[in-house]
Amino acid sequence: MKAMIFAAGLGTRFKPWTDHHPKALAIVNGKTLLQRNIEWLGLYGIRDIIVNVHHFADQIVDSVKKNNGWGAKITISDESDSVLETGGGLKKAGWFFDAGTFVVVNADILTDLDLHAMISDHRSNKPLATLAITDRKSSRYFLFNEKQELKGWRNTKTGEEKISVPSSNLVEKAFSGIHIIEPGIFDLIKQEGKFSMVDVYLDLASKETIRGFNHSGSKLVDVGRPESVAEAEKLFK
Repeated sequence: MKAMIFAAGLGTRFKPWTDHHPKALAIVNGKTLLQRNIEWLGLYGIRDIIVNVHHFADQIVDSVKKNNGWGAKITISDESDSVLETGGGLKKAGWFFDAGTFVVVNADILTDLDLHAMISDHRSNKPLATLAITDRKSSRYFLFNEKQELKGWRNTKTGEEKISVPSSNLVEKAFSGIHIIEPGIFDLIKQEGKFSMVDVYLDLASKETIRGFNHSGSKLVDVGRPESVAEAEKLFK
């Protein structure tokens, strides 16, 4: 199985570090976020990984070379000319996924989620994609029905809501930035250029099955702000 790590973001919430470095190279207990995610994937036998780069791309490339990919075979998807967001970034790297089902991870997420369990759930239910979710508080939520199928999205701060399929009793779940996806998705993505995977999923949810995998018992830290490093260092040694 192959994987992609999203590491191209500008990391505007992570200033001042990201004034001079990419967020993926922020350090938690002596290891960068990128290294930790590569090693986490390696625990599940996934060592063929593509990493997209944009912000201070050369630093990520240099770090990967210096450390021999931390034991993984790393391919770089260069977005130096224009950051493409998660959807555009995945579409650009679509050529890489020639080996069936694949995993996608945000570089700034740290978790001990049991990826084998999530993959098993995905294979049992056979959706187009499975999204890791938890019951934690957030300002933005995916909305799922009683079958754990994606039906919409909501921003509780702005009140914005996007419903793919009207349904009663939709439940809010926070997305953990980890996806398991079937390669058939590339034939279904209609967006071009810069776009988010959230929009892709919401567009497809009316016709395709996109499921949630609840891992609320796992450790999880979104290392999105400098102050979250201290939280991550308590949980990830």
